[in-house]
This record gives sequence, C-alpha cells and structure tokens, in this order.
Amino acid sequence: MRCPKEIIRSALREKRHKLLEHEAFELIKYYGIPIPDKIILVRSPREAYELADSIGYPIALKIVSLDIIHKSDVGGVKLGLMSKEEVVYGVEEMLKTVSVRVPHARITGVLMYRMAPPSLEVIVGGIRDSVFGVAVMFGLGGVFAEVLRDVSFRIAPISMDDAFEMINEIKSSKILDGYRGQGPVNKSAIAEIIVKVSKLMLENEEVDSIDLNPVIVYSSEAKVVDVRVILSKMFY
Repeated sequence: MRCPKEIIRSALREKRHKLLEHEAFELIKYYGIPIPDKIILVRSPREAYELADSIGYPIALKIVSLDIIHKSDVGGVKLGLMSKEEVVYGVEEMLKTVSVRVPHARITGVLMYRMAPPSLEVIVGGIRDSVFGVAVMFGLGGVFAEVLRDVSFRIAPISMDDAFEMINEIKSSKILDGYRGQGPVNKSAIAEIIVKVSKLMLENEEVDSIDLNPVIVYSSEAKVVDVRVILSKMFY
C-alpha cells in the first residue's frame, strides 16, 4: 500500500487537482476508513471477465476519468451485475457509450467492486478554509441530503466525543436510531470515520477537500462506497 504522500505527489506531478477514484479509495484505506473489500481498476472487458468472480456479486462499475464529473449522466455507472458475462457486457457498453457522449474524455479505466447492501446513507466531508483551517462536516445522505440539508460542522482536530456531538446535533438524528422498521445504525462507526477524516486532512495539507458520499451505515459497521478528493492548486 502506498503512503498518502506518494498518492498525492503522483497526482501533483501530473498537474492534477483531483485524485482518480481508485487513488482516493487507496488514500482513505490508509487511514483505516472502511471501503468495499476489493476494488479493482480494469482497462478492458477481458480483464473484467478474468477478475469478476474474485470480487463477488453483485458488482458495480464506474468509469474513471478526470474529464467526467457526473458519471451517471453519460452512462458511466452500472449497478447490480450478477455474472461475469453481465460484467463484460457492462464494461463494453460503458466504454462505448462514454466515448460517444464525451468524445474528448481521457478514460483511465473502469472501477469494479462488490456492491454494499442498501441501508441508511450518510455523508462525511472535509474542507480547508484559509481562516478557520480544516472543517469537517457530517449529515444524512441519499434523498435526505437533498431534501433536509441537515448537517453539522466542527473545526479539526476532532475527538470521538466531538464526532458524537456532530452526529447527535443534526435535526434528523433520530433517524439514526431507527425508522420505518429499520433498526438503529452504528454511531460509533460513523464517529470513527469523522475522526479519521479530520486526521487525514490535518496530515495532508495538499488536500483541499474530501467528500465521502455515500457512507452506508449498518447496525455493526459503516462502509464508504464513493469518495472524492480535491487537491489544492497552490501545490502544483
């Protein structure tokens, strides 16, 4: 596993202000932030076919490109693939569709990982402010994020007690204790992610912002299934 500075410097050498998805996952994994068990970047349908069984099903596919922000809008996301034949077809179709819709996009490959079971989704993020330093954010994810816009903030460094305060002070915190037949989720797992995001930001001044969205939370654990890391332009 590469250390954070290696990951970041590699991107900066290429004059990139954004980590590619597999790099972002590698970065947060270093800090012990939970991600899908096996995340693989493939560059061809054949490679996807050979590796699909080792990942397990259902599989999610996401296009990896510096030039594509909203992947689903251009056919760059496929979910729920249940066999290596479906995976091969999905990769072929994705590469073809994306190249037509965004003809000048630089495509690094396709990210493959096993889909996490559905559950409550939350967001954890961090941003570097010129006045206040590192601020970390927590809120509900999914449809709740758009409808409620219910978030809390703290200035880093953040302790576990701080993280629990952030979790409990959002207006809709009761949802975390169970709703509509769904049991309570693991607040400790969320708090640990918040603390680790604080540590990551403080130890890597090159990181301008980070967005873990969604973080899927269960009764026993939490798992980050999408991450975005933006680097500061002052380090180019």
